[in-house]
Amino acid sequence: MTIQRVVLNSRPGETGNPVAENFRVEEVNLPDNINEGQVKARTLYLSVDPYMRCRMNENTGTDYLTPWQLSQVVDGGGIGIIEESKHTNFSKGDFVTSFFWPWQTKVILDGNSLEKVDPQLVDGHLSYFLGAVGMPGLTSLFGIQEKGHVAAGSNQTMVVSAAAGACGSLAGQMNQNSHIILCGQISQYNKDVPYPPPLPPAVEAIRKERNITRERYLVINYKDKFESGILQLSQWFKEGKLKIKETMINGLENIGAAFQSMMTGGNIGKQMVCISEKTSL
Repeated sequence: MTIQRVVLNSRPGETGNPVAENFRVEEVNLPDNINEGQVKARTLYLSVDPYMRCRMNENTGTDYLTPWQLSQVVDGGGIGIIEESKHTNFSKGDFVTSFFWPWQTKVILDGNSLEKVDPQLVDGHLSYFLGAVGMPGLTSLFGIQEKGHVAAGSNQTMVVSAAAGACGSLAGQMNQNSHIILCGQISQYNKDVPYPPPLPPAVEAIRKERNITRERYLVINYKDKFESGILQLSQWFKEGKLKIKETMINGLENIGAAFQSMMTGGNIGKQMVCISEKTSL
């Protein structure tokens, strides 16, 4: 079976701006047979996210992200429908997701790397599992609940510095004794600086003068809360309390352009790429 895939064509350099040409579309053969424990799935949606900029470098600068390799298939958040299964937990027609879904039109994956998703949780909007009812939604939810120092009845004010993106458009600075939750800083990803990046001296002086704390936050530290968080986000969406925005681009061949656009602020809400609109077998 011939499929399309996207590989890393070139690196932008640690301080370069990513462009669509850093990625390349290829045609390859997918094996007809799968092994025990594997599934074959058709890709429906793929996610492009700011953290992926780090994976374009030879060294990601973190211990929880591995770099993409030149001429090798790129991966990230994805969702698809199973066409064949030899894994006891999955059946033909199931919808599944993974944080490490290859950028391919069809994939063969280890079933243990997948999570089954229920379309009813998002009223059939499967792409939401990669956005508001997925990792970005969880990042926003736990950032506020676990790190936000929010107290009922305290007349607090919340400001989100990047409120047009996948997390900021969901989440909701700078006063005396306030708190900064640092969970991403896309404006710094093309610079060769440590993370979290140092503040300019004038800003650092204000932070100290006003007793403003600044804390780094990683959503992956709250994996034990993911299931309950997804159910909460789904409930708010169904009740109309969670307003979801997406920017959708169609076609695997356009995923490089989608990534470049996302890195330069071309999206409102979650940047998504639709690979296949057919959600049935």
